[in-house]
Amino acid sequence: MDFAKPLSVDQIKAMQAHYEAWPAHQIVTNAVNSNGINQTAKNDQVVQKLTNVFSDEVKTGKVANQKQSGRCWLFSILNTLRHRMAAQYHVPDLELSQSYLFFWDKIERANMFYAHMIALADRPLSDREVAFYLSRPGDDGGQWAMAAALIAKYGVVPRETFPENAVTTKTSELAGLLNRKLRKDGLTLRNLVRQGADDATIEATKQECLTAVYQITASAIGVPPAHFDFEYRDDQHQYHCDENLTPRTFYQKYIGVDLHDYVVLSNAPDKDYYQRYSLPSQDNVIAGVPIEFLNLPMQALKQAAIAQLQDQETVWFGNDVLKQVDRQAGLMDSELYCQDELFGVDTTLSKADRLRTHEAEVTHAMTLTGVDLRAGVPQKWKVENSWGAKVGQAGYFIMADNWMDDYVYEVVVHRQYLTADQQAALQTPAIVLPPWDSLQ
Repeated sequence: MDFAKPLSVDQIKAMQAHYEAWPAHQIVTNAVNSNGINQTAKNDQVVQKLTNVFSDEVKTGKVANQKQSGRCWLFSILNTLRHRMAAQYHVPDLELSQSYLFFWDKIERANMFYAHMIALADRPLSDREVAFYLSRPGDDGGQWAMAAALIAKYGVVPRETFPENAVTTKTSELAGLLNRKLRKDGLTLRNLVRQGADDATIEATKQECLTAVYQITASAIGVPPAHFDFEYRDDQHQYHCDENLTPRTFYQKYIGVDLHDYVVLSNAPDKDYYQRYSLPSQDNVIAGVPIEFLNLPMQALKQAAIAQLQDQETVWFGNDVLKQVDRQAGLMDSELYCQDELFGVDTTLSKADRLRTHEAEVTHAMTLTGVDLRAGVPQKWKVENSWGAKVGQAGYFIMADNWMDDYVYEVVVHRQYLTADQQAALQTPAIVLPPWDSLQ
């Protein structure tokens, strides 16, 4: 039977008749037209239960603001690091430079993109992997391991040493320029390979391309410091000055965390549990920290996150922030908006099916700073966002435990919080995921 048929007049009349026979149609239509879908479907009982009190909480300071950029993955990892430093050196509102890592990501990501274009030059542009790389060469988004790779290679600096500017706080113009530049360069490198150019010519051309990317990025963001003085006053107003530091020595001296000791735990029920997965298509630093996940049931992610929070260390986590969230109020609950009940439909999908169909995406990274436990069972979580202090509760969000079940896909914890079985699973060979996997 052929199902690719145009809609008939009779079908349209039948659909309209069904709609008009629905008893609530006029009330729902009027309410939604006046107030919008979410405001009409909002569940006030959920709002009442999401109180801003937590049994276990890490002391943190003011939130950061990524503004109009996709750098949440950088903000979140730097938040976890600055909280450690703030506690040790008594500087609660210290911020580490997101622009510094953003600069190096642009250079390293270009180098990786050019390597992909050369390696895959024998494939057509319509090849799915080639098309994937060409679709987003200069974008801002990233994974925890990408940030870890940049920090391991380049260190970090205080925000005052390399501050934000008009480009880093609104990155679309730079992303658009770099996308065009990288795509043009990709075609040039592919043509050289396909024409049989020698390795020296290809390498020299690649270096010319990288030099131009550096020129664009340095002009737009600034040249990162090679040395700097670290001046600050602690919360007792005592003055400190440490001179002639490099970004790497600053990191080693004031933070000193070995990021290789941390593990990305994923909850992707469309894949086997207790299995390692890798996503090399998104690695941004050649020979850097690889993107890998240990896939586990959600309860395992929660237990590890709680243990780390109770040891006074915050937790990076990847999630789908656009689902069931009141951005202004800073509330996240799977039952916050009753859209199905409002329209008399059922759109429910399991988490596995949402991943399989790309209804689920890892769109954002934030930081867990607290949890509310009742008899050892989490009820809600305190979340540090990177959207500034004018949203949420001074920038912090309250996440119901059911939202974590449904819309959290990754948490990053120290390997010491893993069980023996989980430690053993870390030793299994990693299954390589395709670039278009749902965890990308």
